[in-house]
Amino acid sequence: MTPQIASERVELSIDGDDVGLHYKTGGSGPPLVFLHGIGLDAATVSWRHALPALAEERTVYAPDLPGHGESDKPDRAYTTEFYLEAVEAFLDAVDVDEPAIAGLSMGGALALGHALDGGSVERLVLVNSYGLGGDAYWRTAASGMFQTPLLGNMVWQGVSTSKPAIRTGLRSMGATEPPQELVDDVDSVVDRQTVRAMRRWQRSEFRQRGFRTNYADRLDELSVPTLLIHGSEDPLFPPTWSQQAATKLAESELKLVKNCGHNPPRERPEWFNSAVRSFCASE
Repeated sequence: MTPQIASERVELSIDGDDVGLHYKTGGSGPPLVFLHGIGLDAATVSWRHALPALAEERTVYAPDLPGHGESDKPDRAYTTEFYLEAVEAFLDAVDVDEPAIAGLSMGGALALGHALDGGSVERLVLVNSYGLGGDAYWRTAASGMFQTPLLGNMVWQGVSTSKPAIRTGLRSMGATEPPQELVDDVDSVVDRQTVRAMRRWQRSEFRQRGFRTNYADRLDELSVPTLLIHGSEDPLFPPTWSQQAATKLAESELKLVKNCGHNPPRERPEWFNSAVRSFCASE
């Protein structure tokens, strides 16, 4: 029988704000926490298929990060530091100690940052992770756009209300045409407040000379087992980031996913779930 995944809510204090955080949880066994990416994402987007599959061996937790999904979306600055504090507050609130953490895109950087800041972690799964490199080919144009509010508003004005715009955004990040289920999932959780949080985080991170958060030079500080998963056709963060990270980590496993873009948990769900299950079961 497939484990039931329930919706829960917890009240947190994060950087002076009281924030209600929605999360998905279920299963039994050692804890496994899933952290989604920024913007067109939430717990039920990236982790829809992973949660019930991995809950067969683990107690899974997947929060909607502030500004996303059914969590509160305060009108404030959104930075990597803010999200790291949110992760720590969430783990404390649900009394989870030394979890395995799987992070996608920005969520990967949060998993890394939490571990490097001294957070107790059993193992890491970094999926097309942000925070493993200093720059990308598109960053120069993006940093200019997000530092110009009028231009940024013009680019993102239709995302929160238009399924065709969502499909276009997802198409630009994947290797294949996004299924209607994925478009509907994004449409159900993304609104203008989510877009606001995404743009503010991007404005903080996409600098004129590169990305603000880059842990590449600190990877040798980590000793926990780490699985790196990266889509071979990821248009956002190059697979070389994960390949280079694998050479720096003390204990790592690298899996490149052919014909896959930025979201392996949704583009290749059965493969992804099997890979994570095997890794989490290993000694």
